[in-house]
Amino acid sequence: MDEPNSSLFITGGLFLEPSISNSLLNSVVSFRKSSSAVVSGSGSSYGFRLRAVAGGGFLSVSLKSDGVVRDSKGCLVQNGDEDSEEAVVEEMKTEKVGIRGGRAMNTTKHLWAGAIAAMVSRTFVAPLERLKLEYIVRGEQRHLFELVKSIAVSQGLRGFWKGNLVNILRTAPFKAINFYAYDTYRKQLLRFSGNKETTNFERFVAGAAAGITATILCLPLDTIRTKLVAPGGEVLGGVIGAFRHMIQTEGFFSLYKGLVPSIASMAPSGAVFYGVYDILKSAYLHSPDGRKRIQKMSQQGLGLNAFDQLELGPVRTLLYGAIAGACAEAATYPFEVVRRQLQLQVQATKMSALATCMKIVEHGGVPALYAGLVPSLLQVLPSAAISYFVYEFMKIVLKVE
Repeated sequence: MDEPNSSLFITGGLFLEPSISNSLLNSVVSFRKSSSAVVSGSGSSYGFRLRAVAGGGFLSVSLKSDGVVRDSKGCLVQNGDEDSEEAVVEEMKTEKVGIRGGRAMNTTKHLWAGAIAAMVSRTFVAPLERLKLEYIVRGEQRHLFELVKSIAVSQGLRGFWKGNLVNILRTAPFKAINFYAYDTYRKQLLRFSGNKETTNFERFVAGAAAGITATILCLPLDTIRTKLVAPGGEVLGGVIGAFRHMIQTEGFFSLYKGLVPSIASMAPSGAVFYGVYDILKSAYLHSPDGRKRIQKMSQQGLGLNAFDQLELGPVRTLLYGAIAGACAEAATYPFEVVRRQLQLQVQATKMSALATCMKIVEHGGVPALYAGLVPSLLQVLPSAAISYFVYEFMKIVLKVE
């Protein structure tokens, strides 16, 4: 019996005796020519694919526990023929390679879905992101409308998209890893627990782990971007120039400034963001309206376009994404303020995260930890909504399993 693959299907088979009757072989051949047989029971489906030759053979079987039959290639070989047995083994190895290739392709499409979601959402809300950074990094004190007018007069419309390319370079891989990591961790936790559905605790744990994973891998690009939009960042010469400057003056690990508060921020942020969205989604899908929608989608099948295939529908996907994003931002915003200030510190005057937090409170009080929260929420609401909508949409378009 071949080794089981829990995420795809289980392949196995039986060697048949050379003394089997011709009538059985003929029936096997007829069965093979017709189609695969499916026997269902207890939520599982079993597929059989056969091919026969005189003198015995090998019957291969494929199993799938999620209701979808994945047929393995079947073959029958003469018993006692070593070359034929090796051919069976070789075919199984080829099948395993195909499974791995399918996994790699599915992972790539999964990552691209998250990356495209980040590109679209960040470009759309880039002006609001710029305003948020003006309050956090430059310590802007003017009212929002005064700041908008100032940027428009001094830099034109392009000024609102300043640093957007770097922001995309940072957020695209971050969101790609974040979305993919969450789905992966959630599925692994579900498999480990053996439950039929992910619990709220598992959703929060998977979200926190995804946030930590993406932060560790993508923090350097965020640090460089913060340097570029800070006072004097214009003279660094872009992304490459800022990278060289930080390495030469402060060392490689300066790219990981604020790692601890970043993790402290992204862990609860990821937990709240993904947890809230999945809780809202699960609540709707278990409601009468949700069940009716799923039933209607099943009946229409391939006749649905990509928008209609969204489980929540376009409007609910946008709404639930916005709610999840707002909850995550409000819960973790002070960590964001501290992290930005840590990234701006130079080696000579570097302070710990706690000391930086105390300094911010001393200069501006507790409200200083929420400086720029309003423009940040204005940016997060559409960003999170568009991000989740595009991600779910692209998974359908790219046929992510």
